[in-house]
Amino acid sequence: QVQLVESGGGLVQAGGSLRLSCAASENIFRFNAMGWYRQAPGKQRELVATITSGGSAVYADSVKGRFAISRDNAKNTVYLQMNSLKPEDTAVYYCNRVPDVIATWWGQGTQVTVSS
Repeated sequence: QVQLVESGGGLVQAGGSLRLSCAASENIFRFNAMGWYRQAPGKQRELVATITSGGSAVYADSVKGRFAISRDNAKNTVYLQMNSLKPEDTAVYYCNRVPDVIATWWGQGTQVTVSS
């Protein structure tokens, strides 16, 4: 069974940067587009960045130009570089398949808190 482990979150001031990692227990990137999702308290989960199996990236308008998704196939890891962070980026960040998430793939997430 695939396991995804997110890490790299933390507390940062507005304008700062963080790099999130999502490590998979097996090679799932070859045939799956992967994405970073986030969920803030009281809000629905939203997809913020996608990387296709071919390596193309797509971003939500809210993060375009500030976030960059990448992956290392040898390490079975997807990354999210987050720059120019804003308080509204505060959320728990998760990775999962795109567009159809797999329920058993949800990890514990990693908390990102951006102070103003």
